[in-house]
Amino acid sequence: MAAAPKQAQEKLEELRHILKEVAPDATEVLKWGSPVFEEKRILFAYSAFKSHLNFMPTRTTIDSFREELADYTSGKDTIQFPYDQPLPRELIRKIAHYRARDVRENNARWMH
Repeated sequence: MAAAPKQAQEKLEELRHILKEVAPDATEVLKWGSPVFEEKRILFAYSAFKSHLNFMPTRTTIDSFREELADYTSGKDTIQFPYDQPLPRELIRKIAHYRARDVRENNARWMH
């Protein structure tokens, strides 16, 4: 986190805290240069860029929240949260719970 852009560090810590609440027993590791939470499989990853955070909870998880994510830029596997806006804490928590439950109950894979 210390290597992230200055404007990203507080948001990264806030996002990490939310994810840690959802998956307190998950192992935190680095993969592809990004922080990742793992249990049986990868739950989610996140990373910092110049103007936004990327949250990566997987395509199938994002697809289940497309309407709620309409105000955010999202790709197949990522959601962008700009630094100049507050993090949508409850939405992130809801998405993270959905992904964690999918892995725990269905052994959902990381990428499809």
